[in-house]
Amino acid sequence: MSTLQKFFENLLVIETATILAGPSVGMFLAELGATVIKIENAKIGGDTTRSWKLKSEDPESDISAYFTSVNWGKQSIALNLSDPTDKQILTALLDKADIFLQNFRPDLQARLGLTYAALSQRNQRLISAQIIAYEEQDPRPGFDAVMQAETGFTYLNGQPDGPPTKMPVALIDVLAAHQLKEALLLALMERTLTGQGSELKASLFQSGISALVNQAANYLAADFVPARIGSDHPSISPYGSIYQTADSEQIILAIGTDPQFVQLCHIVGCAELATDPRFQSNVQRVANNVALKDLLAERIKLYSRADLLTQLGAASVPAGAVRAMDDVFAQPAAQEMIHHGQLADGRTIRGVRAISFAMPVGLSAKTLTPPPRLDQDRAEILARIGL
Repeated sequence: MSTLQKFFENLLVIETATILAGPSVGMFLAELGATVIKIENAKIGGDTTRSWKLKSEDPESDISAYFTSVNWGKQSIALNLSDPTDKQILTALLDKADIFLQNFRPDLQARLGLTYAALSQRNQRLISAQIIAYEEQDPRPGFDAVMQAETGFTYLNGQPDGPPTKMPVALIDVLAAHQLKEALLLALMERTLTGQGSELKASLFQSGISALVNQAANYLAADFVPARIGSDHPSISPYGSIYQTADSEQIILAIGTDPQFVQLCHIVGCAELATDPRFQSNVQRVANNVALKDLLAERIKLYSRADLLTQLGAASVPAGAVRAMDDVFAQPAAQEMIHHGQLADGRTIRGVRAISFAMPVGLSAKTLTPPPRLDQDRAEILARIGL
C-alpha cells in the first residue's frame, strides 16, 4: 500500500453535519479511504434527510433516496448530546479524530462545548471543518432554496417571460461542499508540515457568490444587471440554445467560435447563414440571436437526434442531447460513476460516486458500503476504533 493511500486510510472523520453539504464532504473522504463515523441526533430519528422521501418510497424505512445521495461508506451512531453519557462519547471520538465535520449554529456549538478553541486544547491535530450559512454574526438558518435566491441564481434562472426558478438540485450546498473539500485538503497539507490542526469555515452564501463567475463580472466589470434569458447565453450565440429534432428529441448547441458556426451551418444545410452579415461574427450573432435561433430551428428539425449529433461530433462542433435521468445513466461514462451495494434487508441499492477525477499515483478510490441504518451497533463501532 502506498504512503498516500495509508495517509487517507488512517484518517478518522467525525461527522455531525446534516442534510447535504457537510455529509457530501464526509462521503468524499470515505471514498478516499478515511473512516467516517456519522453522529446522528437520536432525539429526532437521525439525519433529517432520512425522512425526505418520494411518494414511491417505503415509509417504514429509515433510509431515503435523498439520504443515500451523500452517505455511502459511513458508520452511524445515534447520540443524544443533551445526555452526559452520549456527550462524553462524542468528546472521546473527537479526542482521537483527525477531522470534525459539522454545521452547528454558532450558539449551539458554544453551548455544547464544541468550538474549535475548546476542542483544540484536547486535540491539537484536529481539523474542524464547518458549513455556515451567512457570516458568523448572522443567525439566519441556511437552506439551499433560500441561498439560491439570496445569491442571484433563482433570479437568473428561467424563461424571460416566466418567474424566477430554483435549480432542481441543491446547487449552493454542492458548491459549499467543494469549497470545504479544497480547504480541508490544504489544511491536511499544512498539518503534515506543522503537526497542527486548524479551523475551517465555508459559507453557503459566499460559496454561491463565488460561483456567479461571468454573471458577476457582467455586473462588476460592465455595470450590467443580468436578467433571465432562458437557456441562451448573454454573450455567446448560439450557445445553450435548445432545438427539437425530427424524432421529437432535443439537442443543445454550444458554439464558441466562428469556425464552429461555419461547420454547423454546412452540416444542417444552411451554409448561406455563415456569410449572412447578421451572423458572421459572435457579436453579430448575439445581436441577432432570436432570428438566428428561428432559422436554425427550421433546419435542425429535419434531422434525427442521433444522426445529427453523430455528424456534429465528427466535425468537432459542440452539441449534445438533452437527456432525462434514465437516459443519462444509460451512457457508459455515467455507469462508471455508480456505486452498487446491498442493504441489510436484501434490497439492492445504487448511488453516485463522490469522486469523478483521475486519482493521483499511489491513491485509488475506495468501493463504498451502502448508507448505514440508524440502528448500527454502537459498541461494535467504538470498539473498532479503540474506545
